[in-house]
Amino acid sequence: MGEKPFKCHVCGWAFSQASGLVNHLRIHTGEKPFRCEVCEKSFTQSSTLLQHQRIHTGEKPFRCELCERAFTRSSCLVEHRRAHTGEKPFRCEVCAKAFAKSSTLLVHQRTHTGEKPFGCEVCGKAFAEAVLLLKHQRIHQRSHQHAQGRPQMGEKALRCEVCGKAFVSPSSLRVHQRTHTGEKPFRCEACDKAFAQSSSLRVHQRTHTGEKPFACHVCDKAYTQLVHLQQHQLAHSGEKPFKCEVCNRAFFNSSYLLVHQRTHTGEKPFRCETCQKAFLNASSLRVHRRAHTGEKPFGCEVCNKAFMNSSSLRVHQRTHTGEKPFRCEVCDKTFTQSSNLRAHRRTHAPFCV
Repeated sequence: MGEKPFKCHVCGWAFSQASGLVNHLRIHTGEKPFRCEVCEKSFTQSSTLLQHQRIHTGEKPFRCELCERAFTRSSCLVEHRRAHTGEKPFRCEVCAKAFAKSSTLLVHQRTHTGEKPFGCEVCGKAFAEAVLLLKHQRIHQRSHQHAQGRPQMGEKALRCEVCGKAFVSPSSLRVHQRTHTGEKPFRCEACDKAFAQSSSLRVHQRTHTGEKPFACHVCDKAYTQLVHLQQHQLAHSGEKPFKCEVCNRAFFNSSYLLVHQRTHTGEKPFRCETCQKAFLNASSLRVHRRAHTGEKPFGCEVCNKAFMNSSSLRVHQRTHTGEKPFRCEVCDKTFTQSSNLRAHRRTHAPFCV
């Protein structure tokens, strides 16, 4: 029991079966005898080729019995199930923090060791994660492309016939055209909500399953989307690579910079179709629309009173908790809202403008 008579003559690694040794030897020889007929990519094992072929066929034979999400590999299903069970089998030996994935633990351990294996070849700055290096490298890429006078996002040869906007790929153009046609071919089976993109549907489905597959290795905060995790990680690194050319204010991500720049240009591209009021960003327009629809999606768990936005709910909750976070520096009186504090300050300086 447990005997491994087949030993590799190169590295000494032992196997219980001859087939295991044969597969292992290909690591040393570089031999990849199993070739994909679609894209010509080669593999050392037939099982790896089989998994790869599912990329082309779209086959996902491993299905979650709780939320019906499907995967190409059984190992991905095992990892996904932990989103439902809350299981975190990989524990840090230094601080005892636990993680659902071994890869997340590996990245977390670098916060203790200080290891930053991903170095920028341009400026030498190092990072604990490849994704942070990739975001950093875009700073150099943008600077180089700007100096060369080339467009930063590559050539966009495909143009929308309705609005003239240009795109790199046919698939991006097709998705964009749905903003004009209103087509939403991807429908949620749980609530019947429809989406223009399959990726948007996948993200939405996590609101039903509670799945947050993108976890921060520093504080273990989890997110439904990778882009939100990437933005959050910049808060830990302190890096703000996106700088306003007008006032030099810096931001964690390009979308925040884009919205900020509108405060200088006066641009308000998001317009209410009911009253024509315009806004700097889409989220402000979404909140405003509720004034017309009467929708109040943020409900108080104590008294069931509902509100149009989360900030109004937070202020209301202070009536239950008694919290008054805004303090007058003159007389120490506290208030539930900053506006009430500002009004109170005038009692100390009634003649100040």
